[in-house]
Amino acid sequence: MGHARTRKAWSYLCGERGRNRVRAFEDLTRRVIFLEFCERHRDGRGIKKRVSTGHSDRERAKTQADTLALELRFTASPARATLTLASLFDNYVREVTPEKSAGKQRHDRACTELFRRCFGEKRHPKTLNRRDWDRFIKERRRGTLRPPGLMRTNGERERSTRPRPVRDQQIRYDLQFLLACLNWATMVHDASDAPLLDHNPLRGSPLPREENPRRPMMTEAEYRSLLVAAPQVSEQFALALMLGYETGHRIGSIRLLRWADINFGERSVRWRPESDKIGLDHTTPLSDVAASLLERARRQRATIGDGWVFPAPTDGEAPCHRRTLLKWWTQGEKLAKIEHVPGLGYHSLRRRFANDLKTTNLRDLCGLGGWKSPQTVLTVYQQPELAVMREALKGRAKRSIAGGA
Repeated sequence: MGHARTRKAWSYLCGERGRNRVRAFEDLTRRVIFLEFCERHRDGRGIKKRVSTGHSDRERAKTQADTLALELRFTASPARATLTLASLFDNYVREVTPEKSAGKQRHDRACTELFRRCFGEKRHPKTLNRRDWDRFIKERRRGTLRPPGLMRTNGERERSTRPRPVRDQQIRYDLQFLLACLNWATMVHDASDAPLLDHNPLRGSPLPREENPRRPMMTEAEYRSLLVAAPQVSEQFALALMLGYETGHRIGSIRLLRWADINFGERSVRWRPESDKIGLDHTTPLSDVAASLLERARRQRATIGDGWVFPAPTDGEAPCHRRTLLKWWTQGEKLAKIEHVPGLGYHSLRRRFANDLKTTNLRDLCGLGGWKSPQTVLTVYQQPELAVMREALKGRAKRSIAGGA
């Protein structure tokens, strides 16, 4: 037995979206046709209105819709503000950036300065093209386009103008911000209910990719040497170093730990989303070494409540600054007589953590180190090691001999 078809309501569209669009549609219940349109006020606000035609004649309704669309087209209304890169970045930084972590907020603001200087503040985003994209990449690689930095000269700070080339990984990060802004502009509407951008003009442009990214990993011997020298630099540096090794977390998250985040009863630590690079709120168990270190540090400082585990040396109410931690690392390297390798910093301890726990279930490893994606661990952090590969070959040889016997 067949089912009766549901009658579809008739409708008719005319006019330009965001300007003078009119929709005529049939109300099957009332058996009358309505006209729906947006009426503009002097302040630029658009108010959606719906009026009845008083009849159900479709051809007559089409004529009325066309006439109304023509009237709306020439009705005096505020001119639509011209979108520029400056206004796009200002809106994005004001509406989207505050929802990001502190590190990403700094990067967003630095990127707006770079793209304004490279493309021009008054440039309309829709005019951006592949040449602009390639030019940005070339200038960043040469180091002629860079955020304003600070250098010391005779004890005073002044802006450095020396070219400082950057690697493709950083350029890729910068361009991803630009793409995010342009994509966002296609989804938000202005006062006339039209999207800021009809499409992303740079969609599909190739992002630079490093063939051999620089990801050095600290050896166990280097870590032990640095650990011996650490107390000569600072007790806080020694604690940060050991927590980086024991928890596998970023130094940015470690420096923002509060005593309230440490659960000594359950021997666990909560990593707050506002202090995590990817905004991941998670709790991990503490190793016996890490728990003992934190208990000793708390007894020595007699600190309770929500105080910082790593307070700034000159201001106990503020967390230790990342520049201070970087300075301590440099001092520790010199005292431990470890050769300085670009990229061999606190993050090398995170790589060490991922590699030491290779045999752990990948999902559990992600939970321990605060990774969202197992793919990130496999492609970015874990590295092939000769000793591990040799052991694998020995194990294969033993299985082959046993099988042959």
